[in-house]
Amino acid sequence: MNNKGLYFSTDYLENVLDTPVTDPNEVVHYINNNSDSVLTWDYSSVRPKLRKLYEKSKKNQWDPSIDINWDAEFDIEKSVYNDQGEVNTDKFLNTPLEKWGQKEWLNWGIETRKYNISQFCAGEQAGLLFSSKITETIPWYEAKLYASTQVMDEAKHLDSFSRYLNEKLGGGYPVNSNFKQYIDNILSDSRWDFVYLGGQVIGEGLTLASFSHLHSMTKEVILKQMLGYIIKDEARHVAFGVLSLTEAYSDLTDHEIKERQEFAYEASIGLLGRFVQHEVWEKMGVSAKDVVPLVINSGKNRFMRQAVFTKVVPNCKKLGLLDRNNGWLRKKFEEMGVIQFEDMELTDEEIQ
Repeated sequence: MNNKGLYFSTDYLENVLDTPVTDPNEVVHYINNNSDSVLTWDYSSVRPKLRKLYEKSKKNQWDPSIDINWDAEFDIEKSVYNDQGEVNTDKFLNTPLEKWGQKEWLNWGIETRKYNISQFCAGEQAGLLFSSKITETIPWYEAKLYASTQVMDEAKHLDSFSRYLNEKLGGGYPVNSNFKQYIDNILSDSRWDFVYLGGQVIGEGLTLASFSHLHSMTKEVILKQMLGYIIKDEARHVAFGVLSLTEAYSDLTDHEIKERQEFAYEASIGLLGRFVQHEVWEKMGVSAKDVVPLVINSGKNRFMRQAVFTKVVPNCKKLGLLDRNNGWLRKKFEEMGVIQFEDMELTDEEIQ
């Protein structure tokens, strides 16, 4: 990896491509939850920023069935073509894609849209469980109140994306296996702050940046409207994680911080696996191992992946994770080519 964009090494791609895809017939997935349920009898309000976030969340509720215009004109081919534009096919000469014309690239764009919305569904369902687990495990009164509002947010997001996937796109893809492993790792960890770190700061941070990019790029009315509502919710979710962990991490030892630095890095790397979208290439009748190395590290793709760290890096810095232990996480983000985002505006300050 280098500082000119987020580069996928050959070893990393091989690991992703060799990971068995999720069984399309799998309907129910079980994860062993090792956490304790925690009740608190202290109802005093001593965290005003969390209380403010809770009040803000209550005021900003919306209804997917009412607030999204599901009857708006929809044409998936027109939508994807307008978003994708003409593909420069010349750069694929002497590759397995050299015979592809605009029709094949349009079909690839449609499948990519279905794949991405499918992973959004998986991510929002994971967020539903993450916030449920935080409500159950965190010992703070105000945090339990806010986390309960996020449960409802995630349910609305899942409802919206699944409806869009089924009614507008005609179905999609199973959860990406690397993404599923990321979800498993978070939900199976017994420590409540790891759900915050992996789910709220890393997961929601990457998601917020991805949604913001798609919202700015797409001209499709329903998707744009839906993302507009969801992005506002996601910003609060990331802020919730940052506000909570800033307090929780202030007194941790170097050893405890190192565990969280490693977890943050591993969660980031695990989430990147879904960008490879080898399932789409295989469905298009092309060997993923033949084409992914050619396409995935192209300039546009590299910088788009790089941009999804605009929320993660500055928030990790605020939590004190970048520079503790001789800058262990800073060095990892430097290798990934994303450290330049460290001084961007923090999510919890954006929504004040």
